[in-house]
Amino acid sequence: MYSTTDFRKGLKIEVEGTPYEIVEFQHFKPGKGGAMVRTKLRNFLTGRMQDITFRSGEKVGRPDLEMREMQYLYREGDELVFMDLTSYEQLQIPLDSVGDKAGYLKESQLVPVLLYQGKPLDLELPVSVVFRVTQTEPGVKGDTVSNVTKPATLETGIIIQVPIFVNEGDLVKVDTRSGSYLGREQG
Repeated sequence: MYSTTDFRKGLKIEVEGTPYEIVEFQHFKPGKGGAMVRTKLRNFLTGRMQDITFRSGEKVGRPDLEMREMQYLYREGDELVFMDLTSYEQLQIPLDSVGDKAGYLKESQLVPVLLYQGKPLDLELPVSVVFRVTQTEPGVKGDTVSNVTKPATLETGIIIQVPIFVNEGDLVKVDTRSGSYLGREQG
């Protein structure tokens, strides 16, 4: 069990049988009565944000969450297939539960998967990944203006904005949180 004094950003709690992650919290004391804790929580099952206020000292549950390293195998329809590296069991994760993160997965990539009561909920991607550019307009020698960008399709199918000097076949580093170009890689 957690007490409201244990609350911090990113803490995973369970309220009325539902797992949440604390996005924001604030202690406050109204004019009358005891102190309270106002929280903004993200529901792990639906992804929705919810505001809940707790009395100071109130107890909440600890969810049955487990982070397990898995290998991404392939995409099958609207599901992603992962393999548990300890039991070699294969798990399907619906695309809609991971959202845009699916575009940053390469086959055979190792990814920590968050499980709730044995069921996959979310993926934890690295902050940056390297992809090969499969399609973009060719750059012209001397095009080095830093603020001009063009769209580029990466090997996983996602499209990002890159500087005009990036060409097809180049390796680029991409920020998985924002989808922005971080630089070219040697390969």
